[in-house]
Amino acid sequence: MRINNKEILADTQDTKIIKLGIHAPYIAQKAQPGQFVVVMVKEEGERIPLTVVDTDKNEITLILEEAGLSTKLLGKLNKGDSLYALVGPLGHPADIKNYGKVILVGGGVGIAEIYPVAKGLKEKGNYIVIILGARTKDLLFLEKELKGISDELYITTDDGSYGRAGFTTDVLQELLKSGVYNLVYAVGPIPMMKKVSGITRDSGIKTVVSLNAIMLDGTGMCGSCRVTIGKEVRFTCVDGPEFDAHLVDWDELEKRNRIYDEKEKHICKLYGL
Repeated sequence: MRINNKEILADTQDTKIIKLGIHAPYIAQKAQPGQFVVVMVKEEGERIPLTVVDTDKNEITLILEEAGLSTKLLGKLNKGDSLYALVGPLGHPADIKNYGKVILVGGGVGIAEIYPVAKGLKEKGNYIVIILGARTKDLLFLEKELKGISDELYITTDDGSYGRAGFTTDVLQELLKSGVYNLVYAVGPIPMMKKVSGITRDSGIKTVVSLNAIMLDGTGMCGSCRVTIGKEVRFTCVDGPEFDAHLVDWDELEKRNRIYDEKEKHICKLYGL
C-alpha cells in the first residue's frame, strides 16, 4: 500500500486534485472499469471510496479531490508513504460491450471515473463522444488521455476560461438533437447527473450513472450508501456503483449526501485543514 508516485493535477485557491500511484498488485490484477477501492489513511480515520482510474502490473492509479478531512489527509501523503488500509476491487464492473455510439459526460473529479470506462468501451469498438466539464480551466485534467481515446471531445468551463462557456448538459442537449446515440454514461456532481437523466429520459436513451453516495464499509453491511432505485432500496457499494439514471431518486440522494456537510467543515477546522 506504498505510494509509488504523486502528481498534482490541479491546484487552485480552494481546490486541489491529486493523482496517486499505489503499490497494490492483487487489486491491480483484478480491477475492472467502474470498480473502486476503499481507503483508510490512518487507523482512527474514516473509510473513503475512490475509483480505480487505471492499473499497471502491480500499481493502481487513484485520483482524488481534497474535499473533506480524509481526502485532505490523503493529499498530504507523499511518495514513499503508505496507506493504513486498502481494500478492493469493490462494486460491479461497468457493462462494457459494443453499444454503437456512446456519449460519456464527466464533470469535476468525475472526469477520473469516466476514463477507465471510456477506455474499455473504445476497445470494444464503440464510437466515443466525450464531454468534459470543469469550473475553470485550471481544474481540468486527463484531457490529453481522453482525447486519445475519443472520436469527438467537447470541453466546457463554467467561467468560459477554456473550451465553451457553459455546462456539459448544454452540449449533451445539442448532440442529442442532431444525432442518434445508443448510450449516455455520466459521472460527476449530483445536480449534473440529475440534469443528464432529465435530458435523456424523454428520448428513451439508455443512461447509466456512477453514484457517489456516502459510503462507509463498502460491503453492504452498514447501509450508509443506500439509494432508492425504481422505488426499491439498493446499496451503492454492492449493487452499484452504476445504476439506471432514470430510476434514481435524485432528491433523496441529494439530501442524504448533505447530511454531514456541517460536521465535516467543523472537523476540518479542528485539524487546521
